[in-house]
Amino acid sequence: MCRCLPRTTGTMLLLALAAVPGAAAIVEEVMVVTATVESMYGKPVTQPITVTVFRDDDRARAPFLVLNHGRPAQPDEYAKMGRVRYADNARWFVSKGFAVFVPTRIGYGVTGGEDMEYSGIGSARNYPPGFEAAAQQTLRVIDLARGLPYVDGERGVLVGQSFGGSATLAAAARRPPGLVAAINFAGGGGGNPTSRPGEPSRPDLLEKTFAGYGRTTAVPCLWLYSTNDRYFGAEYPKQWFEAYRRGNAAATFVALPPLPASLGPDGHATFTRNPAAWQPAVETFLDGLGFGGLKPPP
Repeated sequence: MCRCLPRTTGTMLLLALAAVPGAAAIVEEVMVVTATVESMYGKPVTQPITVTVFRDDDRARAPFLVLNHGRPAQPDEYAKMGRVRYADNARWFVSKGFAVFVPTRIGYGVTGGEDMEYSGIGSARNYPPGFEAAAQQTLRVIDLARGLPYVDGERGVLVGQSFGGSATLAAAARRPPGLVAAINFAGGGGGNPTSRPGEPSRPDLLEKTFAGYGRTTAVPCLWLYSTNDRYFGAEYPKQWFEAYRRGNAAATFVALPPLPASLGPDGHATFTRNPAAWQPAVETFLDGLGFGGLKPPP
């Protein structure tokens, strides 16, 4: 069942309670944090963003994990995103010991507002301002997480899907306090699986941008891309990774298998549609960083 309780801060708290009396529950909270970002045109906006939190109510101090969403190919899909949750994947990360924070960024879903991550079209693409706008919101969510009593603020991981993967790389390059690793699922920008399958706009600029992030990132980073990703293809992500790794030697690339046809035509959706393909690699990565001991005993 689910009940709503007030927080002393005025934030609504949603508790998803375990069905078994006395058993630990995964708690789902909805919080709000205010972020200031700037568009590619230099326009600043300050606005509250909605953050969904999943955590184990039986764990006193959990490392934080910020999970960033992607960007739909069509603008009319932004509002339809609602409150981004990634509930199944978030709960999997909770089972690995994390408190998971999923922001719905400015311009999307319930947060709404202007599209601050717009990067232009075609050869006029300008990715860094959009990635930076998403990164600044990610940093605010880190600040929120590190101030909570049930969070270990000195051990955190950033995770992002698609445009959110790029946001993760941009935020990690800022070296936020407490961050120990980053995971990029199918990060990039400018892809259109319908009109330009496998051919994103300005792949050269993406390579240059990711190379810059690699030079200022101080934590290990895992990159995961499906071989039948229709947004970016199979080869561009490898080129972007090699440029990134020249600056960050503690980076690892995993080529995920094609998304099975029964699950859809586009491997770009592997994060949500085929978790079994990536969970072993992510678990190995996290275990190698010392997070394995957080998992409950079998």
